[in-house]
Amino acid sequence: MHQAQNEGLSRRRVLGGAVGLTAGAAAVAAGVPASAASAHPTADLVRWRNQAAQVTITRDDWGIPHVTGRTDADAVFGMMYAQAEDDFNRIERNYLVSLGRLAEAEGESAIWQDLRQRLFVDPEVLKREYAKSPAWLRRLMRAWADGLNFFLATHPEVRPRVITRFEPWMPLSFSEGSIGGDIERVPLTQLEAFYTSRTLPMTDDERGLLFREPSGSNGMAIAPSHTRDGHALLLINPHTSFFFRSEQHVTSGEGLNVYGAATWGQFFVYQGFNADTGWMHTSSGVDNVDEFAETIVTGADGRHSYRYGNALRRVTTKTITLSYRTADGGRAQRGFTTLATHHGPIVREADGKWIAFALMNRPVEALRQSFLRTKTRDYADFIEVAGLKANSSNNTLFADSKGEIAFLMPQFMPVRNDRFDYRKPVDGSDPATDWNGLHSLRSLPQAVNPRNGWTFNTNNWPWTAAGADSPDAADYPRYFDQAGENPRGPQAIRVLNARRDFTPQRLIAAAFDTYLTAFARLVPGLVAAWDKLSAGDPQRVRLAAPIGLLRDWDHRWSATSTATSLAVFWGEALWAPLTQAARDAGMSMWDYLAERATDAQRLTALDAATERLTQDFGDWRVPWGEINRFQRNDGAVVQTFDDAKPSSPVPFTSAQWGSLASFGARRYPGTKRYYGTSGNSFVAVVEFGPKLRAWAVTAGGASGHPDSPHFDDQVERYASGNLRPVYFYPEDLRGHVERRYHPGR
Repeated sequence: MHQAQNEGLSRRRVLGGAVGLTAGAAAVAAGVPASAASAHPTADLVRWRNQAAQVTITRDDWGIPHVTGRTDADAVFGMMYAQAEDDFNRIERNYLVSLGRLAEAEGESAIWQDLRQRLFVDPEVLKREYAKSPAWLRRLMRAWADGLNFFLATHPEVRPRVITRFEPWMPLSFSEGSIGGDIERVPLTQLEAFYTSRTLPMTDDERGLLFREPSGSNGMAIAPSHTRDGHALLLINPHTSFFFRSEQHVTSGEGLNVYGAATWGQFFVYQGFNADTGWMHTSSGVDNVDEFAETIVTGADGRHSYRYGNALRRVTTKTITLSYRTADGGRAQRGFTTLATHHGPIVREADGKWIAFALMNRPVEALRQSFLRTKTRDYADFIEVAGLKANSSNNTLFADSKGEIAFLMPQFMPVRNDRFDYRKPVDGSDPATDWNGLHSLRSLPQAVNPRNGWTFNTNNWPWTAAGADSPDAADYPRYFDQAGENPRGPQAIRVLNARRDFTPQRLIAAAFDTYLTAFARLVPGLVAAWDKLSAGDPQRVRLAAPIGLLRDWDHRWSATSTATSLAVFWGEALWAPLTQAARDAGMSMWDYLAERATDAQRLTALDAATERLTQDFGDWRVPWGEINRFQRNDGAVVQTFDDAKPSSPVPFTSAQWGSLASFGARRYPGTKRYYGTSGNSFVAVVEFGPKLRAWAVTAGGASGHPDSPHFDDQVERYASGNLRPVYFYPEDLRGHVERRYHPGR
């Protein structure tokens, strides 16, 4: 896509509106309740109403909004209005987090999360960045704010917790979808310890000793040479928190025509497709977020400097004032004097050094790249947009209607001296550790139109992304991967190698293939340990039946499988006590369990698994679907689960065990069953033929309102992998329209 074409948007005008109406008349004209009119200036209400007239929202029979606008800005206006209709609470919460204002809603306990955010996200800086942004982008940001504010004006029953008016610069705080993930690598206990001069140990979670459900995603792109009908295919399978994104279709008279998953509050489709290109992001294992250990010198005047080469540089200071909600519902403030070097803000202290934290913080470029990729028409367009180099933590699986496919790594990749190990803090006083610009796109590991006919990523290393045609680790600095392999990697290769005649339905079947590679690797070691026990050993007698069940198991999940239940409970019992040992050995948990776990540890874990199953369910032979459940009781961001309330069985397991279809579930206080909160969320398969075809499913349903029929109408399809047809073209929508309206009507 030519940049001039995109920047040309700045010369296109959005329709203006009449002025001079009274507040009451403007409220009526805008479809705004008179009680809400006084909260908004008359000119705003008229402008919003005029823009709303240029937007049509069509809800299909699954509640999915299909938004059409005259211009891109009109489409963004409608996109945000529709998102707010479905779940305003999640939009506001995302911006409370991204703006560093969560404590204003949740109290002082969130103050350190807010401080961490504000070390990198300064509202005054973002306002200046907004003012300098391209005119077309400012127009979209204004439309973003206007759509949300018009929703609030027309829905006085919706009471924001904090943000009663959205400002156009705010999208720059949440511009790429992954800056939050980068910031979250800063441990909060250590941030608090540093800025309160207290000693606080890192939690087990921060030290990586507590189990964390594998997050990230699966993506697969298949070239025409490996499909039955000669059309490229793309699997979009993000593993996120449930209800984290809104499924939308957004079109405009300026060439926008995009379908997919948009994170609540963002005005671009994050993972999705248009008629010609599709993109699936997976969390990457690249190391492009670094810590620098600074040597501090304090002068007689109490001011701090840090060594850099043979010189001393001043530590810079900044005052940050944060508001928080008090226990009685009032407001209070806390002020902090924060410190930084040229490497980044100081976030903690270690071994007498102050640790500065460096990450990508390019909000304008990130927002441009995020939106412009949705209008690309082929791989050349897509890679031109990628040249903005503002994607920091996402691999991308790509496919297009020309039959091109690709695996790409994050484009924000600092050039560093590979003799240093950037997985640990490096010496900030040594100029040789500094970042030296960004890698060119050509120098990044990638697989573009590989000869093997497919490419994939499961948050694993890039060195197997295209089988024999993958990039070679020996050709790249070691900081290009710190994730290694995971059990989904071999499973993806297994299903991709299985055939050369993929259809959309066969790709869906591959995405829900039931084989559990981790247990296929781990269970034989358990069986062998039992076989070594003497005939009279009590443990041999006690575990004979469970071992028999696992010995005969085909390592496949299903809702009726008792072996799946036993294997999962055994795996969890084996995992927890060995976490520190695996960490000390520098091994992945899967490798350590397979290669270092002792026979005694394996058998003790099986004893624990049978005891827990019997205690919780009355028998150790329990069908997996009786344990593993989907439940959606209300629209709260954090669900409260209850065994006495209705729930649905889910046959697939956590990605922890190699399942491509992921369901991150566990027990909660007061429950014995497992309830899922993450994993498969939005899933889609796309075929780029002469006419695009796609199938999709969203966890639960499109609406966040329990009284909506679309709150949980997709649960059965979600659990069974029965994706529904996507209504991409107007003719697809015919006969499937539930409601068609303008915002505010």
